[in-house]
Amino acid sequence: MQTSMTIEQVKEKITTVRSAVESVMVGKSAEIELVLVALAAGGHVLLEDVPGTGKTTLAKTLAASISGTFKRIQFTPDLLPSDLTGLNVYNPKTGDFTFKKGGLFTHILLADEINRATPRTQSGLLECMEERQITIDGETYPLAPPYFVIATQNPVETQGTFPLPEAQLDRFLMQLTIGYPTREGEADIIQRFLSNNPLETLKPVSTTEDWIQIQKTVSQVTVHKDICTYIADLATYTRKHGSVALGVSPRGNLALARSAQGYAALQGRDFVRPEDIKYLAPYVWPHRLLIRGRNTTKDQVITDALAKIPVPTEDMFQ
Repeated sequence: MQTSMTIEQVKEKITTVRSAVESVMVGKSAEIELVLVALAAGGHVLLEDVPGTGKTTLAKTLAASISGTFKRIQFTPDLLPSDLTGLNVYNPKTGDFTFKKGGLFTHILLADEINRATPRTQSGLLECMEERQITIDGETYPLAPPYFVIATQNPVETQGTFPLPEAQLDRFLMQLTIGYPTREGEADIIQRFLSNNPLETLKPVSTTEDWIQIQKTVSQVTVHKDICTYIADLATYTRKHGSVALGVSPRGNLALARSAQGYAALQGRDFVRPEDIKYLAPYVWPHRLLIRGRNTTKDQVITDALAKIPVPTEDMFQ
C-alpha cells in the first residue's frame, strides 16, 4: 500500500485521469479540471445545467477512471431519506434487524436533479457530505473514501422543485456549469457516440487508494498566512456589500483555501499563489451568497471583491 505521494506524482495522477475523462467528454478540459480539483481537495460539486450536456457521463467516466464504485440516484418528490441512507429491516426468521444500505454508500454519487426532492430528503445528504458517515438508529456507518458527490439541477425547469437551503449549498465546494460544446466539439461527439460508447471501453487509470493519498498530499500544500488574510478580506467585503444579504461564511473561506491547494498541486506546486484564489473564487463562492434586489448579481459581487481588495505581494514566496 502506498504511504505517501509527492506533488509531482499528484500532478501526474490527476493529469492522467483528466486525459482519460477527456477521451469521453469532448471540449470540456477546464470544467473537468475543476471537478478533479474538487475531488483532490476532498469536496463536492454542484452542476447546474440544462439536460443533455454530459453531467451523468462526466460522473460515470470519473468513477470508471479511478476504479471507484458509482451510483446514480434520481431525486423526486416521493424519494425518502431512507432511500438514501438505508434502513434497518426486520428479519422474522431470526428476530433481528439487518441494516440495508441505501444509495449513498458508494465512492462517486450522482445526485441527479437534487432540487426535485423535498428539503427533508435533501437533508439526508448533510451528514454524509460533511462527515463522510451515515448514522441510522444511533449506529454510525463510515463511507469508503474517497467519497465524492456530484449533484445536478436544471436552472430552466423549476416547476415542482425545492430550492436548496443555504446549509445544503454550503456543503458543495464548487458550483459549475458545463455548457454546450463548441461547433467542432459537438461534431466530434456525434461521430464518437454514433459508432460506439467510449465509456464502455474506458480502462481505469488510477485507484481509489491513489486518490486517498492525493487528498492527503493536497491537504499539506502550503497556504501562507498572507493568503489566508487575503481570503478573509475578500469574504469580509462580500458581507459588507450593500447588495448582499448573506456573505461568504467561514466554511466558504476554508473551501476556497482547500480548492486552491488542489489547484496548486495540479500545477505541480506545493504552495498556493494569489492567482489561484482569484481564479477559483468565481467557482467556489457565488452559490454561497444571498443577494437582495435585482441590480447586482453574485458574480458581480465576487468580481468587485477581487478588483478592490489588495493582492498579497510576491515577497511571501521569497
